[in-house]
Amino acid sequence: MGRLGPTEIILILVVIILLFGAKKLPDMARSLGKSARILKSEAKAMKSESKDDTTAASAPPHDENPAPRTIQAAPGDVTSSRPVAEPTDTTKR
Repeated sequence: MGRLGPTEIILILVVIILLFGAKKLPDMARSLGKSARILKSEAKAMKSESKDDTTAASAPPHDENPAPRTIQAAPGDVTSSRPVAEPTDTTKR
């Protein structure tokens, strides 16, 4: 009880195709893949930023302002890219 057999899985897939239509499924899969790529790139950026923060904490601070980062909606998508203002911490001096 509670386990899905091959017959139930096929029945579920047929219902999904009937509900959403065969034309919309490739678009849905494409947008899901795009979202997964964005999530993966943002997670990688967060990991690299945390590594940079730990090395920057041990290094002496410098007064130069870094260039603003640009976040792209998807790899290769330049139409929706926008500059992002990095937060500045004024409490540490």
